[in-house]
Formats: sequence, structure tokens, C-alpha cells
Amino acid sequence: MEPPILFLNDIHLTFGGTPLLEGADLQISPRDRISLVGRNGSGKSTLLKIAAGMIEPDKGERFLQPGVTVRYLPQEPDLSGYKTVLEYVEDGLGPSDDPYRASYLLNELGMSGSEDPKKISGGETRRAALARTLAPEPDILLLDEPTNHLDLPAIEWLESELGQLRSAIVLISHDRRFLTNLTKRTNWIDRGRSRHLDQGFDAFEDWRDKILEEEEVASHKLGRKIVREEHWITHGVSGRRKRNMRRVRELADLRKEKKSEVKVTGGVKLTSAEADTSGKLVAKLDHVSKSFGERAIISDLSTIIMRGDRVGIVGPNGAGKTTLVNIITGALEADSGTVRLGIGLEKLVVDQKRDMLKPEWSLKDALTDGAGDTIVIGTETKHFMTYMKDFLFLPEQAKTPIHALSGGERGRLMLARGFRTPSNFLILDEPTNDLDLETLDLLQEFLADYQGTVLLVSHDRDFIDRVCTSVIATDGNGVWHQYAGGYSDMVAQKGSGVQKRKSDEIQSKKPEAKSPAPSPIKVAAKAKLSFKQEHALKTLPLEIAKLESEMAKLKKALEDPELFAKEPAKFQKYVSALEERQNLATSKEEEWLELEMLREEMGA
Repeated sequence: MEPPILFLNDIHLTFGGTPLLEGADLQISPRDRISLVGRNGSGKSTLLKIAAGMIEPDKGERFLQPGVTVRYLPQEPDLSGYKTVLEYVEDGLGPSDDPYRASYLLNELGMSGSEDPKKISGGETRRAALARTLAPEPDILLLDEPTNHLDLPAIEWLESELGQLRSAIVLISHDRRFLTNLTKRTNWIDRGRSRHLDQGFDAFEDWRDKILEEEEVASHKLGRKIVREEHWITHGVSGRRKRNMRRVRELADLRKEKKSEVKVTGGVKLTSAEADTSGKLVAKLDHVSKSFGERAIISDLSTIIMRGDRVGIVGPNGAGKTTLVNIITGALEADSGTVRLGIGLEKLVVDQKRDMLKPEWSLKDALTDGAGDTIVIGTETKHFMTYMKDFLFLPEQAKTPIHALSGGERGRLMLARGFRTPSNFLILDEPTNDLDLETLDLLQEFLADYQGTVLLVSHDRDFIDRVCTSVIATDGNGVWHQYAGGYSDMVAQKGSGVQKRKSDEIQSKKPEAKSPAPSPIKVAAKAKLSFKQEHALKTLPLEIAKLESEMAKLKKALEDPELFAKEPAKFQKYVSALEERQNLATSKEEEWLELEMLREEMGA
């Protein structure tokens, strides 16, 4: 390894009386590729700012080789004082830098440069900051969550761009695939200290788990040794007659060592309130199309989503992912085609854009909606403090305003708020934003055990691979196709990843794609449904709708809190009637679904 051009040694820093870094270090050599990993709140971003020279540590050494240039990508960039985004990016260039690189980078990130910094979104602000950081091609790049607010084409472009740079790069990211493809060394910030692995992120998790297991074994052995020494002091023959002061001092040292052990913070406990099981069919789209003005968002899409499916929806920003989700869930009507939703669906939308969080709320208010000290999760009632701990919040954070929480904390808060509500159809919009790797693992396990159906919008390739059973991806011009498996399976079947969305002007100039010519092979005459089957296809939806109406009336009657106390027989009669209709509706729905799939196979 070449000598370091920047190093941090024995870094200590305390915030608000709590030690954050206690002897952390970092060494960066020319053309290094380092992943900086650790749990939310472990001090990763702070260590990166110390490396950038933005924060002075309480103790420790920072050395930067003379003449070495360093660029840092902040999580919250400031564009005030600039008339255009291009002016902001160009201001970061030096006299010897390529003046055209600023425009090139902005174009690749989907911006023209003429945008007014006062009027752009948070995502556009981050992309502008990324362009400004990359434009000079410095000796060292310190990148804090560079993939945030980027869509899949931009993430894959950035991965390729960084791979070609000669700069040394230190990366903080929650995107496993991004870290795996780019990094060659790993620096793990664990309980204030650094641990180093001379391999990339792909080897990190096995190495981390092995270290934690060894620590647990060593801690157990230390505990047993203390018990033996205490037993000797109290009951041993020499202990009773004359204290062996050497062993007494050793016991004191062992107790001190045990007391000084820093335990790994507990994990998030992801639990949710589950609703009754939905019908076998969740949603069926038949030749659905949707446009806004002259722009086609969805063109002739047909698909079926069944109970238990985990469906990923992928595409570049602006492709219409949210529109597709709204049509699948019945929140938006299609221009043409039919959408049929299954029975008994209890939808829950967890939107990680945090739009529903008011900045002035306290953490307690956000969890309890400002009503009391308890939270109802399905049929279970919990004190809000207990529920806070389940999602790794400390008791002293109860009165912390939302605007003071970190991005990862706000992400956990959105999950905590959402999972209070009973559901059997979970819609997750970018759930992985700002979550640490351990929380992502637990979210993945939670989704694997979830008894309902999951609809996932995400730009995280690894998370899609781990969670989804199928992927609906756009090919542009409103054309969507469904692929079995995760993102990697989609790439294997399609031959490419998600492509960058072309502008509407470019699309409008292109000739319309011609439909493939019909196969010259003659197909045998297809069978037809019987009269009875065709009649059932038409009448079953009406029968199911009637049953749903009756179930709604029964549920409303059962909501009367006095019904059971005053008329228990009537209450039981309603419960039995509701159960009978639910079973009948499920049976009829499954019959309709089988006939519908048979009809499609016959090409009727």
C-alpha cells in the first residue's frame, strides 16, 4: 500500500456530554476505494467532516499531504447566493480544471444548469452538489450518501463514473450493491472506534458477524471467570483464613473490565398490526392505459397480483411509478382497460418522503398523534416509550422535534408510524432511504414474514433482489413489462437495467414502434369456454360485490360498542353471518380467478 495522503489518528469527539468517537482513525492512500460503514449515529458523517477539515476533534491528529485536493459531498448543500445551478457548480472549479465538465455532469444527472437554486427540489439540490463535488476531479473524494435522491439510471451512471476516476474515494452509503461494486477496503465505525478490513464491502458483513460472535464468547468467558473468583473469595479455604490480596486485586480488575465493556446497541424490533387475510386475488389489470395530456404513462398493461406476492416497481424518475401504484391500489382511475381489486384488502402506504411529518411535532406527538401516552398496534396496546425503544429511540428523545432528527431517525419514525395500522397490502415508497444496514436487514426479514402482499417502489438493487418475487419495469413510452424474480433476474431476462428516461421532445420525434409481425406458424383452433363458464364470468363479480356490501353492513353493526352487552345473541349471529359471507366471497373470487385465467389461456 502506498503512503497515506490523508490520515486521521486517535480521533476523539464528544457531543452534548456523550462520547461519539473514542479513538477512531482513517487512512487514505492514492486511488483508494474505502467504504465507511457503521450504524446510524455511530459517527460516520462526523468522521468524514473531520477528514474534510470541517470539524475540529477534541483530541487526535489530522494530516493532509501538502498539495492534495479534497472535496466533500454534504448531505444538506447550500446553494444560496447563486443565480443558476450551473454557476454554483462552476464556482467549484479551479483554474486548471475542465470548464465543460460542469455542464456534462449536470446533464448526466438530469439537469440543464439554468435552474434557479431557490426553486429546485431537495433532490435536485443534492444532484447539483454532487456535480460540484465531482467536477474538479480532486485527489480525494469524500462522499456522504451520494446515491440519495438518484434514480436507478443515475446510480448506475455514477457507479461507472466513479469507477473511472483516479481520485481516492471514501463512501458512506446504504446501497449495498453500490458499495460492493466500488470499494476495495472497509473502515467500520463501531462504538466510537475504527476497525479495518483490507477487503471491499462484499466481505464486510461476514467479517463483522464473526467479530461480534467472538466478542460475545469472550464476554461470556469473562463473566464465568468473575463468578469463579467471587466464589473463591467467599467460600475458598484460603479466602476464609487469609485474603490472597493478589487474587482480590485481579477480581477488581476483572470487574472493571466487565463494566467497561461497550455493548452493541440493540436492534430495531419491526412488528406490525396485521389485518384479516385478503382474498386470493389482490389486483388484476386488463389492458390498462393512462396518459397525462399527450404523454403516455401506461400503455396496454395487463398483470395479476396474487396474495403473498412481493412486487417491485422500477424505473427512472418521472416514468410514472407512482401513477402505476395508484392505479394498482385503486387510488387513481385508468383512462382505458379494467382494474379489479380483490376482497378484504386493508392497504397501508409507508411514504419515505416524510410528507406527513410536521417539523414542529415532537417524537412522542408523531407516534401517538398527540393523544395520550399509549399506542394501539392492532389489538395490542403499548406505552409510547416501549414502542420508541423498539425502533431504537432513546427515552430522552421523546420531546425532540422532528426537524432535529437525522435522516435515518426520520426513516425509522415513518416505519414506526406506519406499522401501527392493521394491513394486508403494504405499499412501500422508497423505504430504504437513510436506513442503516442492520435496519435494512430487519426490514427485509419483516417483509419475508409479512403475511400479506407487498408493493415496493425502490432504487435499491440489492434490496429488490432480496425482497421481490417479481419486478414491473418500464421500457419507455408508457410500456411496462413484468419479470419473475428480483432486479438482477430482470436484467438477465431483459438484457439491460433501467434506462435513462428521454425527454418528451425527443420521444415525440421518434417514429412509433411497430408491432412485431404475427408468427407465420399456424395455430390450431383454440377451445372456447362453455356457456356456463361464460355466464359465471359475468355474474360472479356481481355476486361478490353484493357479498362485499352485506359484509360492510355487518361490520358497521358490529362496531356498535353496546351491541355485545345488550344483545349478545344478536352480536354472535352477526359474527357468524360475517364469517359465512367472507368464506363465500373468497370461494367465489377464486372460482372467478380460475375462469379468468382459463379464458386468457384460451385467448378468448
